[in-house]
Amino acid sequence: MHEVKTAADKQAFIQVAVEIYKNDTNWIRPLDKDIEEVFDPEKNKFIKRGGEYIRWLLHDDAGRAIGRVAAFVNKQYKNEQPTGGIGFFECINDQASANFIFDTCRQWLQGKGMEAMDGPINFGERDKWWGLVIDGFHSPMYGMNYNLPYYVPLFENYGFKTYFHQICFGLKVKNKLSDRFYSRHDIIAEDPDYRATMIKKAQLEKFAKDFTYIYNKAWAGHGGGKSLEEKTVQKMFKTMKPVMDEHISWFVYYKEEPIAMWVNLPDLNQYFKYMNGKFGLLEKLRFLWLKTFGKCYRFVGLVFGVIPEFQGKGIDAFMIVEGAKVIQPMARYEDYEMLWIGDFNPKMINIAESLGTTRSRTLSTFRYLFDREKEFKRHPML
Repeated sequence: MHEVKTAADKQAFIQVAVEIYKNDTNWIRPLDKDIEEVFDPEKNKFIKRGGEYIRWLLHDDAGRAIGRVAAFVNKQYKNEQPTGGIGFFECINDQASANFIFDTCRQWLQGKGMEAMDGPINFGERDKWWGLVIDGFHSPMYGMNYNLPYYVPLFENYGFKTYFHQICFGLKVKNKLSDRFYSRHDIIAEDPDYRATMIKKAQLEKFAKDFTYIYNKAWAGHGGGKSLEEKTVQKMFKTMKPVMDEHISWFVYYKEEPIAMWVNLPDLNQYFKYMNGKFGLLEKLRFLWLKTFGKCYRFVGLVFGVIPEFQGKGIDAFMIVEGAKVIQPMARYEDYEMLWIGDFNPKMINIAESLGTTRSRTLSTFRYLFDREKEFKRHPML
């Protein structure tokens, strides 16, 4: 195993994936910068907070790179036992090669005091590069892992077990919602204290504040959820602004108090698939042209939530129907797909299924306990 250190090594780290997926029409090459920023101390806050990482390349006897991986210790990643991560794994279809990669990661992580490793996961938040595709091997959404089917036995044969499944849900935008959505919507709509509105780029500071309030009420403190700071959301919204479509993100208010949100974005991979991993000046100009004149047929669900005091009252139906009144007549999008929901969260899965969705793809987060005699436990249910 060769440690990634030089600029040439970093380029080879990217190129491994290019070679492995060169004949796979479903693969969309991630932007090179998005991969490298994970390992940039100036870009990744988890490095600034004391996280450690290492990257390797695996070469065959002829010197050809046939695999890659990153191993990392994220001090913000809390588990029953000290657990490290591995990610950005790519490998030819050879179990011995995969085993050598996994062994190298295990030994490094043990040296850092870890007792288990999860993978493939991100050295960062769960919204990107998290999990192994086990079902639904079609073109990934932006920031989503993709892999060939043979990766699944590479992990399982080594001894990894599923820690939790990550389920994505999709539907056709033109499909009519079930009648019960409209009936529940109409009950809420009769009360003038309720108001639904789509996001407005000119008021992003206000919506970032409302997002923070709803998120922290709905998620923080529940099942290990972390509070968000308003400045973090402000920065996130500023980053999203150039690609945001105001028509597809919605907020609900009761007496002007923010109580629910449904935040979506166009799937950027519909543009980035033409960039071949680059995002220089020419690619940025092409991106702007595609965004203006091209076709993005899919939009992606990022966050859907209702604060606890208003859950079970039909607010979700009210928000979705109000959104559908705008989104469906536009006929701008054909498909809608939600980012994954963990199988440890049956409540959110029920909400997703109630929309009339189908399970579009499944990824899995795998775990390997270094003590092979220790009892393996799945992710706790929420």
